[in-house]
Amino acid sequence: MKRIDHLEQMIPYLFALGCARAWLTLLFAEPAIATMPTPFNPHVFFDYSYALAGIAVALAARRIAPLQENRWAKPLALVLCVAASACMLTASRAPELAAPLSFCGAVAGGAGFLLIVLLNAEALVPLSLLRILLYWAAAQFTAVPLAYFCQGLDEPRLELVLFVLPVIAVWCVSFAYKTAPAAGRPNRTWPRYTFPWKLVALYAIYMFAYGLREQHLAAIGGAGMHSSLSTAIVTGGIMAVCLFAGRLPLSVLYRSPLLLMVCGFLLIPMEGLFGSVASGYLISMGMTLTGLLLGLLLFDLSKRMGIAIVALMGIEKAAYLFRIWGNDTASLLEASPLPVQTQDVVLMVAVIMLVLIGTFILLSEKELASRWGIRLLETGDLAEESRRTELIASRCDEITRTSRLSPREDEILRLLARGTSNQAIERELVIASGTLKAHIQHIYAKTGVHSKKELAALFEDAREDERQ
Repeated sequence: MKRIDHLEQMIPYLFALGCARAWLTLLFAEPAIATMPTPFNPHVFFDYSYALAGIAVALAARRIAPLQENRWAKPLALVLCVAASACMLTASRAPELAAPLSFCGAVAGGAGFLLIVLLNAEALVPLSLLRILLYWAAAQFTAVPLAYFCQGLDEPRLELVLFVLPVIAVWCVSFAYKTAPAAGRPNRTWPRYTFPWKLVALYAIYMFAYGLREQHLAAIGGAGMHSSLSTAIVTGGIMAVCLFAGRLPLSVLYRSPLLLMVCGFLLIPMEGLFGSVASGYLISMGMTLTGLLLGLLLFDLSKRMGIAIVALMGIEKAAYLFRIWGNDTASLLEASPLPVQTQDVVLMVAVIMLVLIGTFILLSEKELASRWGIRLLETGDLAEESRRTELIASRCDEITRTSRLSPREDEILRLLARGTSNQAIERELVIASGTLKAHIQHIYAKTGVHSKKELAALFEDAREDERQ
């Protein structure tokens, strides 16, 4: 508990993403309101809207990021989600308008949910990586009992909840951002970078494999990606490790999704309820863990290189398209004249090929650090690394306050404290070499030091606390 103090800070994060995910579950993933039949599945169009909106935000990120600083972002997210609720509830009562209203509701809901997710990500960026993992997992865990409780409400109360949940989510995400450390908030500018496509490729492979089995998973109670029992198992386990374990080896977390996915697909040919249920839970748990890990790696890249998290996470949402295409592939296979046994063999061969590709990506993880700067995988203990980061950030706060550094000088101080080179600082802050040297000299003068060595000594207190 000493590693993670002030746990009350977690509360707005819990309900920001937790309420949004519960709303998604109740309205699209596992609709709690009886809807009129339509020629399409609204959840599919929700996923298309979610993915395409993410790509659009990523492409426009240099103009609109950070979203939290734009007056239109939070009201737009709320309006879209409320409009989606209104459309879906009206569609359940108007058979002649069910199709167009469901389509509009799904498109609005996907875009609105995407905005809440990205706004929440911007609120998480200023925190240490361990807090990000804990808060994000806890929010997904909270969505499970929240959705379960709401599913037991009568229809009038349930309809009211579908309008209230987005309001709570948007208010909480705004409050979380305002109370997060100001020094770590996203910048409006960031250096040029090469997107880590291998991470998204791995996620897309797993998404496609998940889509191949999604129709079967829907028939298994508790196996799914949205506010399900399997999600609660994974996120609850991560919360327990973050809070009570002495170490958090990232290498184990990085390779666990592959193991879960492989074991889940190997159980597919088994007959009987046990094989089907176990397979569904393992595959779903692997997907949940993969999403958490990918997000953590993108947060690491955003924090260290100063890249807008909405640009990284927006493109990552494109992987959801592969989930839809995997589902479509499974539907085509089931509609084929092939015997069921042959279909299982074809499915297994496809999964084996996907696993081999995923394994190749995992084995080349060193390239993630050398080419894209994702060095988090080299961290032996995430808990220790996050504690060191928080201690140094606290020391920077103290130095900035006592020495009266300007906002730009404070920014440079924090980069120097992390060991960032002058060339990297120039690229991240988009400033000239002479400008950076002038700022460093001002920092030296205000703090009473004469070199980087003496400046580094100011952070020894934090390192001493870490060793103690």
